[in-house]
Amino acid sequence: MRRIETKCVQNGYTPKNGEPRVVPIYQSTTFKYDSCDYMGKLFDLEADGYFYTRLANPTVGCVEEKISSLEGGVGALMTSSGQAATLLAVTNICTAGQHVVCSAAVYGGSLNLLGVTLKKFGIETTFVDPDASLEELQKAIRPETRVVIGETISNPSLEVLDIEKFATLAHNNKIPLIVDNTFATPILCRPIDFGADIVIHSTSKYMDGHAVSLGGVIIDSGNFDWEASGLFDELTTPDESYHGIIYTKKFGKQAYITKARAQLMRDMGAAPSPQNAFLLNLGLETLHLRMRAHSDNALKVATFLANDKRVSWVNYPGLPDSKYKDLVKKYLPNGTSGVVSFGVKGGREAAIKTLDSLRLAAIVTHVADARTCALHPASTTHRQLTDEQLLEGGIGADLIRLSVGIENAADIIEDLDAALGNI
Repeated sequence: MRRIETKCVQNGYTPKNGEPRVVPIYQSTTFKYDSCDYMGKLFDLEADGYFYTRLANPTVGCVEEKISSLEGGVGALMTSSGQAATLLAVTNICTAGQHVVCSAAVYGGSLNLLGVTLKKFGIETTFVDPDASLEELQKAIRPETRVVIGETISNPSLEVLDIEKFATLAHNNKIPLIVDNTFATPILCRPIDFGADIVIHSTSKYMDGHAVSLGGVIIDSGNFDWEASGLFDELTTPDESYHGIIYTKKFGKQAYITKARAQLMRDMGAAPSPQNAFLLNLGLETLHLRMRAHSDNALKVATFLANDKRVSWVNYPGLPDSKYKDLVKKYLPNGTSGVVSFGVKGGREAAIKTLDSLRLAAIVTHVADARTCALHPASTTHRQLTDEQLLEGGIGADLIRLSVGIENAADIIEDLDAALGNI
């Protein structure tokens, strides 16, 4: 069994004699076959192969296989973005009239997708406090609930999910748990090991690591028993759009991920490009090195900020006084990624002045790449909200989100020190 560091570098592609050492970019929309019969078998899901890049592509397939191995799954499906991964992961098993229970501490795009857009399609979502007791969480479950969702480390609030508690909630009700593992990555946490059934990522973040390619991915653990649940006719009864295939009968543990590809990717078309998959693979090869560097640097930066009199508060789950220290010890013993949020004394204007004074760190909307970057949400991404509305959303006017890169930590701290000195 290969260790995860080796999987980052080696898994997914094994060249044969005389073949390219690096995964080739198969930049083709389509593929040639010698007979209608063989292509027909591809369309009937009777044979393996590639016939159209929207559904499958050799470059993309290699990267899917690597990510699946990193998370401990039985299969993966790459998408054009992290948002697309969330959309397909949910709608693969939820239809109009059904219901989702989701942690309130998730990425804002996920909140809007679930709370606004999917509601228009007849799928309702109840958002719950992830720190609530199992008994309180159970109150959100309805007869029509079909999935529970949470984030390992939430973006941007940095709350740590008790994965086993959420898995118990889901499994007590015969439904699966989806965990967004974007900020932790499989280097710091593998949610499947703690009971998650499906894992999703925005690969645009740490997996890519260089802010060059958008992407998302869905990983199927293969552990959820769809037939025993009795709630998922989409997987356990004939799919008339695919010649009456019953996914659980034909594909066993890969029923969920096969349906996501054969039905939803076919119909929704949120496919990644081979070029982006190639770039993502380059990032994955150093993921194990970068995540440890991000986490080490972030802890040093968070410690500096926590001891600085110009700073009013610091939120980083890796700090020893974090309210999540017990969950960190259990789920994230090797680090808590590179994102830190903090507030500066003086409020909104002081925060803006601090960001404008940074020289090494760049002001960008992105997080989680090799370069340190920062954002003041109140004056940028959330500028349409009043101070009162910001507080209601857990985003103070003084909040700075810092994505700590893999530069020398001393240089990052010096940049922050100089910027804070301009308040």
